[in-house]
Amino acid sequence: MKMTGIIKDALLFPSKNTGRFAIYLLLSVLMTGFAIGGVFTNALGLFDGENYLLGGIYIIISIMISFLIAGYHIKVIKSGIDHDDEVPVFELYKDFMTGFDNTVVSLVYFIIPALIVLLVALDTNLFANAIAVVHEVVYQTFNVYIMGTSTALAATAITYTFEKFVGSLAMTVTAAIIIFAIFFVIQNMAEARLANTGSLKEALNIFEAIKDIARIGVGRVILLILVLFLVIAVIDIIFIAVLSYFPFLLSVIYIVITPYLALFTQRALGLLYSEIT
Repeated sequence: MKMTGIIKDALLFPSKNTGRFAIYLLLSVLMTGFAIGGVFTNALGLFDGENYLLGGIYIIISIMISFLIAGYHIKVIKSGIDHDDEVPVFELYKDFMTGFDNTVVSLVYFIIPALIVLLVALDTNLFANAIAVVHEVVYQTFNVYIMGTSTALAATAITYTFEKFVGSLAMTVTAAIIIFAIFFVIQNMAEARLANTGSLKEALNIFEAIKDIARIGVGRVILLILVLFLVIAVIDIIFIAVLSYFPFLLSVIYIVITPYLALFTQRALGLLYSEIT
């Protein structure tokens, strides 16, 4: 299937059943609302401890709804793999359990690159250099104001230490961007594998997920991701340009368009993955 065909199909797909999209939209709004309410209520807990319990309940409800949404995403991917034009129905228990598996996949494919980045940070002495900067600032400040040391000498010492920190930070951030970008692509394949097989074990098989990327074509996978980002960016720019003078209306539009684009990306992923099934 040509890339233009994938994008066209995926863009139209959520609108093929407005009722089911409305349910998905409502769940998305509720999830966000309970999450914000939980954070806000927990903040009030600083003044009234009873708010912690209510805030915790809100957050738990938000997490449970997020499982439903994550499970539904897998269904949308599956619809693309099967070239099924019908927008999936919601099945609370099934979607919840699938969403739990999808969340596990997301966590695993986040933890692995996070650990790699941590090792890079240790290798570049990022944390040691950060501590050294703080130590040098405190030490030189003491020397200037208590011991009467030259301000220029103190500034030179601080600058030298800070430059080492910036160097290690730059290397770590560069490595983090590359590593997380790679695992983002692999995670997308893992979610497609979960949709195709229904097996968490298969989704967590990182080597097979990498092989799936090779089967589809690395360039084609990257192209789809770039096109998806471009389409979303263009849509965002258009709405911001047209509705920038109406912030309330813009906010309302984004409440609708953000879930719509989420289904758009999942459908596109499924259509791409269908090429190797």
